Amino acid sequence: MWHTDGVFGMTAWRVAVVALALGALNGCTQEPPEAAYVRKVGEERARKNEFFRSGSAESPVKADDQAKFLPISYFDIDPDYATPATLKLAEPRTRLVMPTSTGKQRDMERVGVLEFTLRGQPQKLTAFAEVGEQVARLFVPFSDLTSGTETYPAGRYMDIDPQASGVYVVDFNTAYHPYCYYNEEYDCPFPPRENRLKVPIRAGERLRAGEALTPTR
Repeated sequence: MWHTDGVFGMTAWRVAVVALALGALNGCTQEPPEAAYVRKVGEERARKNEFFRSGSAESPVKADDQAKFLPISYFDIDPDYATPATLKLAEPRTRLVMPTSTGKQRDMERVGVLEFTLRGQPQKLTAFAEVGEQVARLFVPFSDLTSGTETYPAGRYMDIDPQASGVYVVDFNTAYHPYCYYNEEYDCPFPPRENRLKVPIRAGERLRAGEALTPTR
């Protein structure tokens, strides 16, 4: 799973990517960056699970459905699925209408294209924002070869924070199912054709063991 150089099998660039994924590394910490990254992702997953179980009005999981969906099922945390990317801005932004899970349409704008290499293969994903929205975070809906078998048929999402350095981290360990997977009352845009990856992404949220879903489109 890991490379053959450095601490915990990390190359120098992997350390940098993990540092970006962590947001910032405390210079005095004694914890290896990759171990810190795995711990952080695990903690975020635990917090999300507790939130979904909390009964809050903002949780998409209804009380009667908690046994069906919780705890949230994930692929193992794999730092190789956190990879650096460059964002080629769309100038000007172009609009795209995304169909949604409730049969509506969502007006979105292409912010740009994230270009990255995943396991030796060049990949790209378009990042979106609501029309007219001041971009505080990139919305990246996608599907892949696990969609419909190991993950939700309609795809998954990532939210990626802009970086002042210009280097982004595409971290599939943070990929999550849209809320309409948990609750059909939510209105969730479907990933566009341009964001259909032709590789399996076994990272982030997944279907529970033995679960099979009928594609929503």
